[in-house]
Amino acid sequence: MALTIPTQFKFNLKIPGLQNQLSYTHLETPSVRTRKPRTETSSSFHAYALNPISKSSRGSFLLRVSSDGGGAVDATPQHSSIPSETEGSESSSPSSQDSYVALFVRMLGLDNDPLDREQAIVALWKYSLGGKHYVDTIIQFRGCINLAVNLLKSKSSSACEAAAGLLRTISSVNLYRDLVADSGAIEEITGLLNQSSLASEVKEQSLCTLWNLSVDEKLREKIANSELLPLLIKFLDDEDMKVKEAAGGVLANLALSQSLHNIMVEAGIIPKLAELLKIDVEGSGVIRKEARNALLELAKDEYHRILVIEEGLVLVPLIGANAYKSFKPTLYSWPSLPDGTQFEQSSSASSRYGASELLLGLNMDGNNINIEEAKMDAVIGRTQQQFLARIGAIELENEGNSPSESLTESRFTLLPWRDGVARLVLILGLEDESAIARAANSIADASINEHMRISFREAGAVKHLVQLLDNNNHAIRLAVIRALEKLSVSNIVCQTMEAEGVLYPLITILKQSGISESMMEKTLDILARVLDRTQEMKSKFYIGPVNGSKKGWNARESPEVDAEQAKSVTDLPTQKSISRQNTMDLAVIGRLIEILWTSSPNLQRKAASVLEFMTMVEPCIDTIISAGIESGLDAVFRPKILNEESDLDGLQSEMHAVELEEAGLAISAASRLLTKLLEFEQFRISINASHLMKLLRKILMSNMPLENKGWVAASLVRLSSVSAPNIDFENPINLEVTLYETIPRLIEQIEDSFSPEAQEAAVIELNRIVSEGLVDSTRAVAAQGGISPLVKLVEEGSDRAVEASLSILYNLSMDDENHAAILAAGAVPALRRLVLSQRPQWMRALRLLRTLPT
Repeated sequence: MALTIPTQFKFNLKIPGLQNQLSYTHLETPSVRTRKPRTETSSSFHAYALNPISKSSRGSFLLRVSSDGGGAVDATPQHSSIPSETEGSESSSPSSQDSYVALFVRMLGLDNDPLDREQAIVALWKYSLGGKHYVDTIIQFRGCINLAVNLLKSKSSSACEAAAGLLRTISSVNLYRDLVADSGAIEEITGLLNQSSLASEVKEQSLCTLWNLSVDEKLREKIANSELLPLLIKFLDDEDMKVKEAAGGVLANLALSQSLHNIMVEAGIIPKLAELLKIDVEGSGVIRKEARNALLELAKDEYHRILVIEEGLVLVPLIGANAYKSFKPTLYSWPSLPDGTQFEQSSSASSRYGASELLLGLNMDGNNINIEEAKMDAVIGRTQQQFLARIGAIELENEGNSPSESLTESRFTLLPWRDGVARLVLILGLEDESAIARAANSIADASINEHMRISFREAGAVKHLVQLLDNNNHAIRLAVIRALEKLSVSNIVCQTMEAEGVLYPLITILKQSGISESMMEKTLDILARVLDRTQEMKSKFYIGPVNGSKKGWNARESPEVDAEQAKSVTDLPTQKSISRQNTMDLAVIGRLIEILWTSSPNLQRKAASVLEFMTMVEPCIDTIISAGIESGLDAVFRPKILNEESDLDGLQSEMHAVELEEAGLAISAASRLLTKLLEFEQFRISINASHLMKLLRKILMSNMPLENKGWVAASLVRLSSVSAPNIDFENPINLEVTLYETIPRLIEQIEDSFSPEAQEAAVIELNRIVSEGLVDSTRAVAAQGGISPLVKLVEEGSDRAVEASLSILYNLSMDDENHAAILAAGAVPALRRLVLSQRPQWMRALRLLRTLPT
């Protein structure tokens, strides 16, 4: 917003005798000077020559916010807005005006009286408000900026305000920002703002100077120091709205530098700015705009975007007012909730003018209806957004800017979550394909917690998204899949998705051969969550019965209705099973097994999880077997990463570890699937058990992460018991499972667990294994680094844990190769303290000491 100078503002510096009076004032010596002539001279000049703006109208004349984010206009010639009358006065007598400026600059000298300096800075400040030409005149005199910065230390509030105001005006010109910054203005303003009692006018001018300086990217890091940034955040709570606006403007400019985002977030800026957008601050259009701009910049980072959403704000794409013209509100329909729940009609005939529908809320009986808060918020949000769409007021404020189409596609705004959720659902029902895709992506970004996921469900987003899965636009389908994948984390939303018929379009997408890996991955995630039967059990135990009833909101309670509702809830799992059976055909299962053959470990893991949930539908077992599930498991159990050399350095070693972990997750999921399949006789008789056991034993002995070996060991034991039942340690399978899975897991539990009870249970179980004389058990304990945690447990564990640890260490000491490791772990001092304390285990400790070379 450019500065507009009133036409009555004109300088008339031709004052008879004034120059002689001023010269006399500055030349007289302190011994003969009197206060009265100096005051009259300075005051007369101030009042007549350089006082184009009265004190009372100063607020309306101050420079406003510039279009590039500064606190004042960028007064370059092409952007300045100076009336012709002012320009005429400039050309009439520039030399005389310059002489007066020189005089007042000299009056700023440190050797002058403080009152003279104060009146001179006030006059120069008001002179500089004339525009760029006047600022250029002041800048011609070297040292003027430094003298103005020095006056920021003045005890006079008027002098500080004028000095900060002059710096603000000078810094509004691009060419002079560096001069202001190099003069130490930022440091002095920081010290000034640190004062406990400071006039609002001084704070406003100082912050506006920083607002101008923060336009320059290289100055932002200097402003965003550890001392000034907390002050800027504190001023967001200031009582003076001008101060709040200036502080918000500085923060908005600082947010333009991505390198400063972490510092700003750590200082707590997000909650403060979010609060300005959630509450109605009277007359604060500027501060709300600056707060929104700052948060939008911070939200470009994924982690910071989550923090913004956690504060109750939702990023909504700006799609242009024209896109909302395709919105077609229903002119006459029986009211319903946004998620599709219908209100039961009390009579078949509607009123003449629809009053029974419009006033339905007034007739609700509190004993018969209980609308949850989430449903109420959904109704309110939908009503508000549809009203704005009907009257054409959505994004009306952005039409004046006339942004280009490419710019509009990347712009967002921030709305409180209730309005933001309703706006995004409204956009899903429009015809603009680009807007639909952007809204779906915003829904995915906003679905960060259960509250937001339930809010989108209540607002009716699930139904729109499921319908959009059949859209031919690839961008829309990818965005919709992403949104559904985020929403499917919720058990309740999963049930709604299945009720809306999400399985069939997902299966259709999965059958397509040309889909991207990202879309396939998210499709498999949604399928796995929807098909997981444990979702229903979690909902029943933690959230309450599944709402499968079709009972109307206003229906009267009766035994018949209750019986019908109970029957509906009881039949719900059966109905879902029938629906699932209809979608699980040979083509789908064949596609999933194909993924096991050819895809990355990540997709293999997800496909195995989907197949695992399919095994719960018994009619699918024969189809799974006939589709070649054994060959798919064989492909997963033979990853190339296990055969590669792990003796790598640096980045290659880290990449190898990541690939090994991904392969371990896929193998664990496939092992879990194998364990489920072994429950069926038709599968057990159709597989080559010895071949699968060979593959699993190799995986168990590999360097795959320990946490992924649990299901490998379980499936291996299960496979072994099915082929040749034997639970003794002499069985090679049980021996390998103990050495390569059980012992390492127990040692990890002893070392990493924070629970003394868990440590005690683990060491007792480990002692049982070692005491039974299992071959190579002591070597496995030593090889897995078990000596050090056992010695530590001798010092800190319970009596039973100490006794078991001493027993294991004694068995380890029978091998001379373990002596060095036992001594290095500090066993001797610990054992001696145990003996001297005469604890119940001192005899075992003494016996162990005698076996060690002490």
